[in-house]
Amino acid sequence: MELSLAWRLFKRELQQGQLLLIILAITLAVLSVSGLARVSERLQVAITGQASQFIAADRIIDSPVKIDAAILTNAEDLGLKHVTNMQFNSMVYSGDKFQLVTIRAVETGYPLKGDIELTSGKTKALPQAGEIWFETRLGGLLGYPKSIELGNSEFVLSNEISRLPDAGFNPFASSPVVLMRMEDVAKTGVIQPGSRVTYLYQFAGDEASLTAFEQSVKPLLNSTQRWVDVQSGDSPIAGAVKRAERFLLLASLMGIALACAAIGIAAQRYCQRHYDVVAMLKTFGASSKQIRLLFGTHLLLVTLMGIVLGIIGGVLLDFGISYLLPPEIAAYSPPLTRPLLLGVSTGLISAFMFSAYPLMRLLAIPPLRVLQRQLEGLQLGMWLHLLLSLGAMALLGYLYSQSWALTLTVVAAVLLLGVLLSVLGFVMIRLGHSVGMKTTNPLQLALAGLRRRARQNAVQLVGFSAALVLLLTILALRQDLLNEWQKQLPENAPNYFLVNIAPDDAKPLNDFMTTKGIVATDIYPVIRGRLTQINGEALISNEQSEAGEKGRVGISRELNLTWRNTLPANNELLEGHFNQAADEVSVESGVADRLGISIGDKLTYIIDNQELTVKVASIRAVHWETLQPNFFMIFTQEALAPFAYTSMASFYLNDQSTNDPATNGQALSADGTPKDAVILALIQQFPTISIIDVGAMVGQLRQIIEQVSLSLTLVLALVLLASALVLIAQTEAGMATRQRELAVLRTFGASGWLLRSATGLEFALLGGIAGVLAVIVAEFALYLLKTQVFELNVYMHWPWWGIAPVSGALIVALLGVWRCRQLLSQSCSELLKAGS
Repeated sequence: MELSLAWRLFKRELQQGQLLLIILAITLAVLSVSGLARVSERLQVAITGQASQFIAADRIIDSPVKIDAAILTNAEDLGLKHVTNMQFNSMVYSGDKFQLVTIRAVETGYPLKGDIELTSGKTKALPQAGEIWFETRLGGLLGYPKSIELGNSEFVLSNEISRLPDAGFNPFASSPVVLMRMEDVAKTGVIQPGSRVTYLYQFAGDEASLTAFEQSVKPLLNSTQRWVDVQSGDSPIAGAVKRAERFLLLASLMGIALACAAIGIAAQRYCQRHYDVVAMLKTFGASSKQIRLLFGTHLLLVTLMGIVLGIIGGVLLDFGISYLLPPEIAAYSPPLTRPLLLGVSTGLISAFMFSAYPLMRLLAIPPLRVLQRQLEGLQLGMWLHLLLSLGAMALLGYLYSQSWALTLTVVAAVLLLGVLLSVLGFVMIRLGHSVGMKTTNPLQLALAGLRRRARQNAVQLVGFSAALVLLLTILALRQDLLNEWQKQLPENAPNYFLVNIAPDDAKPLNDFMTTKGIVATDIYPVIRGRLTQINGEALISNEQSEAGEKGRVGISRELNLTWRNTLPANNELLEGHFNQAADEVSVESGVADRLGISIGDKLTYIIDNQELTVKVASIRAVHWETLQPNFFMIFTQEALAPFAYTSMASFYLNDQSTNDPATNGQALSADGTPKDAVILALIQQFPTISIIDVGAMVGQLRQIIEQVSLSLTLVLALVLLASALVLIAQTEAGMATRQRELAVLRTFGASGWLLRSATGLEFALLGGIAGVLAVIVAEFALYLLKTQVFELNVYMHWPWWGIAPVSGALIVALLGVWRCRQLLSQSCSELLKAGS
């Protein structure tokens, strides 16, 4: 009986449109979350997939010894592709010339991701047996011989390598790279017991199999073995990928917060409109159980309908956007399971948690309200509503992002917005006492309406302000990320690095660059040294610690040290002062945190078998993702004066091809010399200087950044759409009250112009107030996000204080007037009939 009545009332209210707002809100919530989650996951997978070409695989195990064969068997059982590579250093000879090289011995199937770039073009083929492919600079150093000797064998130099997909970026690794087949290593005889060899086991496959493989294998690795992926920091794209994924997560979290606000507002309005209905039902003898069943069924049906419509909308949104994406991104299609489950969970949790407080107040309405309309029954504390709302938002946020930093930042921003709205609502209510319907002018009427509907307007401001906060935060972060990447890769970013520059070659090299019209960066001295003590306490390696030796675990390798008189451009001073005295050093913040180093600590190094003790003068943040030389430790020149050193520098050489047949389409330097001729002249004039070409890497990195930028733009467009829907839905609130007031004003002779002007001004004032609140909350949220999540520079967005209120006023005024256009065009009798 009760269910039949609930169903009949549900259909009636659905036909009358009384449930449309809450259905729209839940649909928006599910659509925003499932759609954004799906698009975000597609973009994340695509970005990671594209970036994985930097390591030629999805995952790598880096080991100094062969790993257990059972690990490879496990990979095969999970359906993963894998290849095994070796890397080691050795000398190669050609006549009376010799050169230290880095040898990459690879199996068939390499590379699993990306292509080998030869000077003749891209390929997935490998050298034939008895052949070696070589870097261009090796040919210049040895005079381009037809063959070279390696150990006990002779190999034909068959192809020049422009770049290997997993070459990485390490300007300190100055040895030219050669590529050979794995099966040719044995006949060289260069690998003997005790030889230093790095084994690189590369794996590729679907994400689920890779995750399962990672979970089973990582616990088996020892301290000398490393698990590498595109986010491990070994790839120059790692920082961009991490920040882009955080941005996508944040956009979806903001979507969840926005959707939750919409549901709360819709539920509040629905329950308020049914206060009289509950009072009448109780008057006619309905029990509390029957009323709970009635409205509980309504909520369940509304929630299910909103979830279904939202899921359909989210899937359609994903399909629609996939057609707009570039083919290389649209080709990635992660499973639908997680976005669908997240959408359903969002609909259920947000609908019930955000509706619980308004529903409890609705069910507590006393029958006496039939006679006394001001009665609202049980006055539950707002703390309960706040607790339920924040709990639901935090739960949904963490379930989606698995990041407390992002989740708590969103919750903190919501709390601040709530506090500001509470203060504003209190002030408006206090000012609204004894305010009547003054009609002397539009502004006075608009202000009277604002004060008279203070509670309702405070609720409306939640939606308006939340939408504007979302837009400002996402827009600012997107721009900051793009600016940060642009700084890392400006148009003339260095595409060649020079290492092993002898002190005597510094001036001739500078003259050569000047003659060719090439502008080089600063020259960085490079000295190898090992950190051995901190404040007199000896440092030990991980292996020594595991063996039971006592001491502070330090860095188990030599460091590249340098000196400078000024702070490098890609460094930021966090604490202290940059090096002033000969006995001071500046330390990178990551190493300082890891080793517990602070300002004033004394560090002892061993350099060329000599001991050097210095005091920590400053802590620096280093942007490692930039293609620039970076150092953990920076000294003064006086401190490192006793030690021998070589230097390194970088420069930009135009690599854009031309249509000039005289140069075969080659790029030209500033003095008109073809690029290849400049490099060859540099090699011949300075044979001891090693030249590292990173131009191909810079180009690939720019391509990834462009895809990331497109991803951020698409997500911003989705957020704009979601915000617009919330703003439109929010203007629905209070239409019934506004209709009655317009009828009364029409009755007292208010003109259509006066009502249109007053309505527009009232919505404009609401939008302006929402804009001010949004700027305050957005600045607060951005401070937390930039300092705790994205590691970006914090600054005030002063233009917002003028733009946001004006934009908010215009947008909300246009939406409000558009929504009220029918009411404003009706006559007094039509308004009274519609409101009866």
